[in-house]
Amino acid sequence: MTKHLKQYLGLILLTLFFAKNLTAQEKSLNETAVYQGIEFNMPKVQNTNFPNYEVNITAFGAKSGGIIKNTVAFEQAINHINSKGGGKVIVPRGVWLTGPITLKSNVNLHLEAGSLILFSDNFNDYPLIKTSFEGLNTIRNTSPINANNVENIAITGKGIIDGNGDAWRPVKKSKMTDGQWKKLVNSGGVLSTDSKIWFPSAGAKKGYESTTNFNVPDLVSDAELQSVKDYLRPVMVSLVNCKRILLDGPTFQNSPAWNIHPLMSEDIIIRNLSVRNPWYSQNGDGLDLESCKNVLIYNNTFDVGDDAICFKSGKNEDGRKRGMPTENVIVKNNIVYHAHGGFVIGSEMSGGVKNVHVSNCTFLGTDVGLRFKSTRGRGGIVENIYISNIDMINIPTEAIRFNMFYGGNAPVLEEGQSADSEKRDETVVLVTEETPAFKNIFMENINVSNSETAAFFMGLPEMSLKNVSLKNAKFQTKKGITAIDTDGLILENISVEASNDYALTVYNSKNVSTDGFKFSESKNSIRVLGAKSANIQFKKSDIDDLDTIETGKELPKKAIKIN
Repeated sequence: MTKHLKQYLGLILLTLFFAKNLTAQEKSLNETAVYQGIEFNMPKVQNTNFPNYEVNITAFGAKSGGIIKNTVAFEQAINHINSKGGGKVIVPRGVWLTGPITLKSNVNLHLEAGSLILFSDNFNDYPLIKTSFEGLNTIRNTSPINANNVENIAITGKGIIDGNGDAWRPVKKSKMTDGQWKKLVNSGGVLSTDSKIWFPSAGAKKGYESTTNFNVPDLVSDAELQSVKDYLRPVMVSLVNCKRILLDGPTFQNSPAWNIHPLMSEDIIIRNLSVRNPWYSQNGDGLDLESCKNVLIYNNTFDVGDDAICFKSGKNEDGRKRGMPTENVIVKNNIVYHAHGGFVIGSEMSGGVKNVHVSNCTFLGTDVGLRFKSTRGRGGIVENIYISNIDMINIPTEAIRFNMFYGGNAPVLEEGQSADSEKRDETVVLVTEETPAFKNIFMENINVSNSETAAFFMGLPEMSLKNVSLKNAKFQTKKGITAIDTDGLILENISVEASNDYALTVYNSKNVSTDGFKFSESKNSIRVLGAKSANIQFKKSDIDDLDTIETGKELPKKAIKIN
């Protein structure tokens, strides 16, 4: 049994424990309650509204069983509802194989209990189109569920939507048991030159070998894209330039790339979903909200292969030219099991992210809990982020992580990845439109147990992480809090039980203050380092002896103050 599999089985037991102990109120939050306690002026999200009219896909010749494709039946049913002014397209109990489904205005795709929409594994069913992926303008295969420039659309009910992602995704040998790997290789496909990655086809392998920029094959011309079509995995649900969107009830699973991707859309409600991907699924994000505004996300569960709830706004020049932030979003009452990050901003945040409220969420074994990531070249401003009432357990890296040198690695390094690509560079570079900025981020009522690291705050030498507040938090971890290149960090009523490390490390930071900072006292429980550190303030009620603080030789003499 692999280490990852053991961890996963352990998390299942924890999941059952937590689920059993949730109260009815915690399990279900109504829309009125979602707006309570918001720290910024949150516009009322406009709801969908559908006429009392419906048709069943069987009326248009749909056949269940998972053998006959029902692409035409779905298309005709959606066109019919659209032509009648709106209503429901009913998907009854059964397995319904289909190619891409394109939603139109005023259509509610409703999956009854026991229904399963299974998307075709024939890549020829998905034409190449111009779109955006990972924040870049590019070309990908058509998404299994897609909508563009429509309004008043919904996907509701208790059924399951399966993107047949295993047919699309490359898989790393290191993420599978020997038996799983042998079965996968025997199923067909091709292996990488070093035999460590399985690809579904030679075209997918060629695409992988033709890219220097994550998942965009920049080493082939547009004329050659057809030859690497199999590599251009689509997001499963692509909603572009849409207004008034409701996703309520279904399970979304097994996506080729990202699971749900609202892009440049507004007035969105996402609730009561189960979003699932295998833990080994590359780019298997749960929800990627990109350049959207006025959004509610509540009462959902995520168990995915990459980031769970992730906010983006475009990458580098493409994102800055678009200039559309993700803004005015409420995230409440969500549970995340496996994921690279529970709640995430970045790394593609070049258009900015602002006015976000996150509360009452539980992260069980996510690689990172609260994850903020960017790098030089992005630009963009992330500001006015309010996070509260977060419970975390078994976090294998940092419960809270700000990384401004993100190089594309998973938080838990995988085979072939190196920490060198994300190491801090102390060189101060010129601040330009390509410099990312994170500021005005407020966190309170955070509880973390049985985890590796409490918090890691790191800005850039030329652009500090500014005005971050952490209040009323308890950390039972192996390592404590580290602050690098921060300005205006407030730590108030914090308890750190760091069994193997300093409770607090401050390096090249200024205007850092603590009040009610509790830790296991010993000599050198706190260290302050760096020639640029200044105005590091501690309360005498917390630290009455300078021997508690280890200082670096380069630290200015008056950098530390005990009040």
